[in-house]
Amino acid sequence: MNLNLIDLLKQKVSATVLQGETEYLSEKSQALSSFIPILLSIFKSKPEFIINLQNQLNPRLGDIFIINLSLKQEFLQQVSGTVPTETIESTLNRSIAPTLGVLENEAGSSEPGAITHLIASHWPAVTSALPHWAPALLSALGISTGSGQTLHQAPPVDPYRVTEEKRKSGFLIPLIVFLILAALLAFIFKSCSDKKQISPASGIPAETASSEPAKLQLSTGSTGDLTTCQLYSGNANYLEILQQEIKQIFNHNIGCGVENNSRYHSEFIDQDVIPSVLKLLKGVPNVSLTWMGDQLSIQTAHPADAEQLAAQIRPLAKNMTVLTPVGMQSASAVVDPNTAISTGNSNAEQALAEINPDQIRALDIATALNMQIINFATASAEIPDANKSILDQAAALIKRAPQVHLTVKGHTDAVGSAEKNKALSQKRAQAIVDYLVKQGVDPAQLQAVGYGSQQPVADNATPEGQFKNRRIEFEVLNTETGVVREVDEQGVNKQ
Repeated sequence: MNLNLIDLLKQKVSATVLQGETEYLSEKSQALSSFIPILLSIFKSKPEFIINLQNQLNPRLGDIFIINLSLKQEFLQQVSGTVPTETIESTLNRSIAPTLGVLENEAGSSEPGAITHLIASHWPAVTSALPHWAPALLSALGISTGSGQTLHQAPPVDPYRVTEEKRKSGFLIPLIVFLILAALLAFIFKSCSDKKQISPASGIPAETASSEPAKLQLSTGSTGDLTTCQLYSGNANYLEILQQEIKQIFNHNIGCGVENNSRYHSEFIDQDVIPSVLKLLKGVPNVSLTWMGDQLSIQTAHPADAEQLAAQIRPLAKNMTVLTPVGMQSASAVVDPNTAISTGNSNAEQALAEINPDQIRALDIATALNMQIINFATASAEIPDANKSILDQAAALIKRAPQVHLTVKGHTDAVGSAEKNKALSQKRAQAIVDYLVKQGVDPAQLQAVGYGSQQPVADNATPEGQFKNRRIEFEVLNTETGVVREVDEQGVNKQ
């Protein structure tokens, strides 16, 4: 057959499972690439698993590793890398049903026999896609990746050859031990080498063989539609994911030109927020963006439009230097406070209005709230009238979504004593919480924390910097994992 079943599954299942996600996309895609051929190997050898999973409303990894749950944890550790195992497990859990759906569609039947026949007809592609460590895992589950027989289906022993085999064993055993030790040493060396690719300090893969930073170049036309786009990276999986994101964001069938070459770095700096940044560009006419290394440059027909975009992007891409044509200023570019407040509040109202009330996510609400600027008067904790309508919008959404849990963070500039600043920031954060509760939000969904001047985002030596430091931020608390994520639009930075 010409159809590559593995590639088809990766494409369709990844598109279903990863749609709308922005965090750990490359790692999740790689985990799916490892899991799919393993799952097919299990289906081929043990068709009863197909029936069991088809009968589950939400099939999970535990249903596959039910005979040996300790193997599930070993498997997750192999595919998770630096990502929390529960995050990868959730992704793989959600991939099982779509995988079965694709297999049933391609086999033309939901019968296990038809599905196993389909897998058998693509067996070389399945085995070639298996990770190098997968055969050992499958063997522990009683599955062989060779002929497809289980380990319990060993060939019958010839009694007339037993004596001869015993004679040979005296020579073979030392040789086998030597080969096993050599293989273990090679595996340990490879594992150590792989670990060295991660910088302990930054958590960002070290760029060893690649010499050029990954690059994204994109521009829009007079109507704000995508006109040109080019991607350069050494990571094919992430390129595919980002390509799909760009097609979806700009409603563009072609997307970007892609150059996948090992000379480019495998990751962009702050790559998890790229989709969020591109959403800000959608509909903006005549804008050009270049994302390369630690610099992000924006050019527009009118300098004021570039500055407005830069002001929205800088809080998202914290590790990038955002450049605009106005003197190619960095993050310290002077922005009129009144203009910034008006623009930020308008963007927040629009973002809240675009949230589907039937599909409310905590990240979307926090994203919108973080676009506004709550400019408290000096030494005051009274919420400005300009922000109350925004908070009213947010409260209406939060009341419909009990799964949304937010932390309101208060910050001040460094003028005055640290103790008084911290108390003031706590009062301001609590004022926001109290206002939302007054609008009907469950108090259990909110908490207030004041940080005073401890976490500045700009230089306190200038009035512009002090203005930026006087702020309210919103965090999302993942109640399943207990991990708090600071939300810059999609909540990419773990606290």
